[in-house]
Amino acid sequence: MESDPIAGKDGAVPRARGIGISVALDGDGTCIAQARHLAADFLTRVHADHGLYVSQRAMDLTQLVVSELVTNARKYAPGPVLMELSIAGETVEVVVRDSDPVLPVARAADAGRVGQHGLEIVMAVAEEFEARREPSGKRITARLALAEPPTGRSTARRL
Repeated sequence: MESDPIAGKDGAVPRARGIGISVALDGDGTCIAQARHLAADFLTRVHADHGLYVSQRAMDLTQLVVSELVTNARKYAPGPVLMELSIAGETVEVVVRDSDPVLPVARAADAGRVGQHGLEIVMAVAEEFEARREPSGKRITARLALAEPPTGRSTARRL
């Protein structure tokens, strides 16, 4: 199989328009760590190659959101996971697609519950959040500010 001449060493292929990557993640246990590394590399390149400011908070939260969304996709959907990262204005857009059409639902906050807080976390740190069914499963989108957000912002807007 020939390698794609525009793909990076990580196999991510730049999007045709704008600044972004799209990568299929295999279903093995390493894809969650791989997704976090791809997100960090993407934001590092956004800063280095395009001169866009990326705060440490954006770097950390993007990796957290990627980790939570890819973990959920691996846990609940058979088959590969598609992750897209792109710059949308002053935000980084994280899109995770999987084959399960069931939309996730954030559970009520419960400090005593062990686990299943991922969606709550994503919605708390994202500027915008959307879950949408698609013909082949679902698409989860979260947008995070590249710069420090205004103080007091703690919940996501629906896209």
